[in-house]
Amino acid sequence: MITEPIDLPCGVTLPNRLAKSALSEQLAERSHAPGDRLVRLYQRWGASGCGLLATGNVMVDGRALGEPANVVVEDDRDRTRLMRWARAAQSTGAKAIVQINHPGRQSPRSLSPHPVAPSAVPLRGLGGVFATPRALTVPEIHELVRRYARTAQIVTDAGFDGVQLHAAHGYLISQFLSPHVNRRDDAYGGDPERRRRFLLELVAATRDAIGPGRILSVKLNSADFQRGGFTEEESIEVARALGTAGVDLLEISGGTYEKAAMMGVTRRESTRQREAYFLDFAERLRREVDIALWVTGGFRSREGMDEALRSGAVDLIGLGRPLAVQPDFPRRLLAGEVDRIDGITAKRVGTRKLDGMAETVWYTTQLWRMGDGKEPALGRPAAVGVGHYLLAGQLPAAVRGLAPRRVRSR
Repeated sequence: MITEPIDLPCGVTLPNRLAKSALSEQLAERSHAPGDRLVRLYQRWGASGCGLLATGNVMVDGRALGEPANVVVEDDRDRTRLMRWARAAQSTGAKAIVQINHPGRQSPRSLSPHPVAPSAVPLRGLGGVFATPRALTVPEIHELVRRYARTAQIVTDAGFDGVQLHAAHGYLISQFLSPHVNRRDDAYGGDPERRRRFLLELVAATRDAIGPGRILSVKLNSADFQRGGFTEEESIEVARALGTAGVDLLEISGGTYEKAAMMGVTRRESTRQREAYFLDFAERLRREVDIALWVTGGFRSREGMDEALRSGAVDLIGLGRPLAVQPDFPRRLLAGEVDRIDGITAKRVGTRKLDGMAETVWYTTQLWRMGDGKEPALGRPAAVGVGHYLLAGQLPAAVRGLAPRRVRSR
């Protein structure tokens, strides 16, 4: 099953059913351009065997970063670098799409002392790391729609096969969808139909920008997993609207910074047995929509992947952390050399409040090693990974992030 190609509605054929899902590389250069380290990393992943590669966050506004070393694409200044990045990802036949994003209120105070969001609702329980956002005006929302579309046009003109709009994990689009964060009572909030208007306007503008023959994907939460947040019922309604709007591929995830379900925090026993975090919801969604579904999180064996595909619940198997520790795992899996991946274990430092961060940054530092032309260091303790992340990544990147990239006039 995983070896079978899949034809998307836009006319693009993926050579197999394995997809590298977005991982936040945090490898942009000082100017927030993609550089040699990203190219080197994607050359490695381009040879991984995956039929589709999705990049990590590419931000539409240099004044709004989710992390200090995010790539930013606002105009054509980095066209040559983007072309190199695309060619690296596609070097052995994979298709490559760029994940486009805006953090909204999920931009740390050190980067965005005055963040924006649908409404002025602060994040809870994160120790003051994030400032209370300011509610966007309607003209600002219209400008954001133009920014997303412009970024999509630039990266596809540079050679990428399409884009993914990040509408999950509590970032800006997800904030508009959530009744917990979106407390507006205008054209962009007040009921489910108006809360999804921003996303649907982005889909329409993005399709116009990239044309009919490019991949248009959306990453959508199954739910926010928090009281008063986005629910599975609303997610199904959004998915129906996305199918009608011409989206080619819908990736299912879940959670926000306040409730990180995408990291497996809320896994049920049935999920552990079936590997994938969101497979139960995908089965429910499949009964409601015809759109191609992509599920990421938890897949570790060929048996689990083939069974998910055979059931019809999903069309594409997403891989994240396996690609951080064994970048050739998909190729070996497709060739029948292995039937599962081992070594994806919890990385802990022994302090409960820090363990989630430690696990995330441990995997991030493996991406940095591959960007430097090295092999992943699987035996490295979690605490060493945290130290590397802070000293070699976050501190110098934060200094860069404090001087926002200059926004060019339109």
